[in-house]
Amino acid sequence: MNELKIEHLYDTSYTIAAELFQGKTYPWELLPLIHDFILELGHSLPEDRFDHPAEDVWIAKSATVAPTASITGPCIIDEEAEVRHCAFIRGNAIVGKHSVVGNSTELKNVILFDTVQVPHYNYVGDSILGHKSHMGAGSITSNVKSDKTLVTVKCKGEAVETGLKKFGAMIGDGVEVGCGSILNPGTVIGPGTNIYPLSSVREYVPAGSIYKKQGEVTEKQ
Repeated sequence: MNELKIEHLYDTSYTIAAELFQGKTYPWELLPLIHDFILELGHSLPEDRFDHPAEDVWIAKSATVAPTASITGPCIIDEEAEVRHCAFIRGNAIVGKHSVVGNSTELKNVILFDTVQVPHYNYVGDSILGHKSHMGAGSITSNVKSDKTLVTVKCKGEAVETGLKKFGAMIGDGVEVGCGSILNPGTVIGPGTNIYPLSSVREYVPAGSIYKKQGEVTEKQ
C-alpha cells in the first residue's frame, strides 16, 4: 500500500509539524498524537514571533485573526496565516503558513500544511491537508461512520485497518476539492488530484487524477 504512505502524499518540509511525521508510515497514525505535539511545540515557539493569547494557543504575530473567530487550544496558527470572520477552531489544530481558514469554517484535530485554503463554510475534522490543497465552498470531511464502527481505508480492493473511530480525510499536496463535496470517513486523495463539485468520495483516489464520480476516475493529461 505504498500509495497510502506519508512520503507519497506529502512534502513534510511544508509544515511546522514535520517532526511529528518522522518514523510514521501512514498519515492517520498522527491523528491521536496532534494534541500532545501541539503542547510540546507551542512552548518552544519563539516569543518574538508568536503570541500566546490564551491557554494552549499560539498565534504568529504576522498572522491575521478576525476578532469574531473562536479559537480553543491546543492550537498553533503559523506565520502569515489568515483566520477569517466567525471561523471556529475547536482545538488540536495546526494552521500552516499562508493558510486561510474562512468564514464559518470549523476545524477539529487537524493539520493544515502551508498554503492550505479552507475558505468558505468547510468542516475539517480528524484530517490532514497537504501543501497548497484547497477545499471549495461547502465541502466537508465526514469523520465518523454512520454505524460508528472503526474506519478502514480501501485501496485497490484491499482494506487497511486504522483502529480509529474518527478519521476524516488524508488530502495530498495540491489537491482541489470541488464545492459541496463530501469526503467520507477513510478517504485518501493522492497529490495533484481534482475532485468534481458535489462529489461523494470514499476510499483511495489516485494521485494526478480527476474524480468525476464513484467509479469514474480518469488520469490527468
